[in-house]
Amino acid sequence: MNIYIVEGSHSGPVNGRLAKAELALAANSLNLKIAENAQSADVIVAVGGGDIGDKSVIGKKVYVVEDLNEIFANPKQILNDAPTKASVYQQSTSAAPASKSDTGVKRIVAVTACPTGVAHTFMAAEAIEEEAKKRGWWCKVETRGSVGVGNELTPEEIAAADVVIAACDIDVDLSKFAGKKLYRTKTGPALKKTAQELDKAFEEATVYQPSAGASSGKSSNEKKGVYQHLLTGVSYMLPMVVAGGLIIALSFAFGQFQEVLKTVKVIENGVEVVKQVLVNELVGETHLSEIGGLAFSLMVPLLAGYISYSIADRPGLAPGLVGGLLAVSTGAGFLGGIIIGYFAGYFALAITRYLPLPKSMEALKPILIVPLLATLITGLVMQFIVGTPIAWLMKSITLWLNTINGANAVMLGALLGGMMCTDMGGPINKVAYAFGTGMISEQAYAPMAAVMAGGMVPPLAMGLATLIARKKFAKAEQESGKASLVLGLCFISEGAIPFAARDPLRVIPCCIIGGAITGGMALAFGSTLMTPHGGLFALAIPGVVKPVVGYLLSIVVGSLIAGIAYALIKAPESVNENPQAA
Repeated sequence: MNIYIVEGSHSGPVNGRLAKAELALAANSLNLKIAENAQSADVIVAVGGGDIGDKSVIGKKVYVVEDLNEIFANPKQILNDAPTKASVYQQSTSAAPASKSDTGVKRIVAVTACPTGVAHTFMAAEAIEEEAKKRGWWCKVETRGSVGVGNELTPEEIAAADVVIAACDIDVDLSKFAGKKLYRTKTGPALKKTAQELDKAFEEATVYQPSAGASSGKSSNEKKGVYQHLLTGVSYMLPMVVAGGLIIALSFAFGQFQEVLKTVKVIENGVEVVKQVLVNELVGETHLSEIGGLAFSLMVPLLAGYISYSIADRPGLAPGLVGGLLAVSTGAGFLGGIIIGYFAGYFALAITRYLPLPKSMEALKPILIVPLLATLITGLVMQFIVGTPIAWLMKSITLWLNTINGANAVMLGALLGGMMCTDMGGPINKVAYAFGTGMISEQAYAPMAAVMAGGMVPPLAMGLATLIARKKFAKAEQESGKASLVLGLCFISEGAIPFAARDPLRVIPCCIIGGAITGGMALAFGSTLMTPHGGLFALAIPGVVKPVVGYLLSIVVGSLIAGIAYALIKAPESVNENPQAA
């Protein structure tokens, strides 16, 4: 007998999933199969009361268990009673918003997420909402940003939607969209080619069904690129890098300004005398640096762990974390963490898919067998194969970066700064950013200085261009320029995307030149940066950036050059909008 388990809107996000898990375990012990959809099920059990988001159960016999305590007390009894107690389910007509069939208006819901959870997440959401508004459609977008879930979709809104758009650069939980037509894309196309993506959503969306037992809602046939796995790891690592870097910088700041009384012994007139004197001391520095150091020590394990998690789901998390810890202890650093994260993930995935087990032991695979075997093999590979050569490579890179000067420093800075301006949040930008962030964990702070300084240039340059050549820009672009200046100060390169999307052949070269000049100047001045985010606001903490004057001068010069260059070569708005006038 096939059992399909769904949640009602009153089940609660935690208790509902726990109750579903209890029923799944009970079904396994009774040799019942968990169906992936309502169509293939013999019996449907609804956990909790309220409306059911999965509309495929409407008109079918469903056993609704409103009291979750009954499930926790005796889940096997619930499954045994389901065939006889199930009744035909009808959706409440008052709870859900009006659908397209009721109003003639298309309804879409979407979810957006990017690695940092700051810029692309919210800009893509705004672009989708604006395009839907132009078309007269109803739209609501849920953001999975750095502060958590924003503008959360309700089961009723999801149920009434004609299509779901998942514009995500990282792995996110999509299980609540089970049974709905879902179209997958990235934040970049959703932001730059919004109209085309909305059209494709209605043409190419397919019914989404998460694989049985998958915690993150990944379908069994879903294929993600290697790059997206890396972005998932970076997104979970970033908060730890920011916290660790700023706490260590704070420890230096506190140590610079505190004076304490100390008891010392001195010789006066040939006699040893005990005196109390005021001396400068790094009071509190030890404790703060310990906290920051511990935060840093978790960076690589989080990176490796969530790369592995992105590949193999929850069974890949333990081997990835352990592999990351071993990468730190062996000196393999963030590069070793990336390598072992991929190994742990794909190895755990291979065990999950290809290790044959008796049906009675299948439930043990994700919680016991896969973590045990994958963690053991990953640890041995890290210690005896990957660790030593990668540690030597990381030591060589770190030594070179810490001793680099002159022309080599300028070239490295120019390369990183230019890469940050090439696609403004895209793959090339993220490669440079991941390198700078990773080197912070190796106490090499120069690359991050070039990366952040260069990444601030595009939005600052576009904002300056709208001020310098105001008459060449439409009113809407002038307003975008003001926002772009603010985003640039915050190190959000994506602030320049509206300009780059409209005029890429002029904007991108200007930004690359400005970013390369900024990055080269920053390293020529010997700049270092201890945090991977914050823009100019990170300078509020003494010691985060050194030297401050050279670093700021680099940003100002690069932004002015890029902004003035674009202001000079930009065609007036009337020419852009009316080609016949040229």
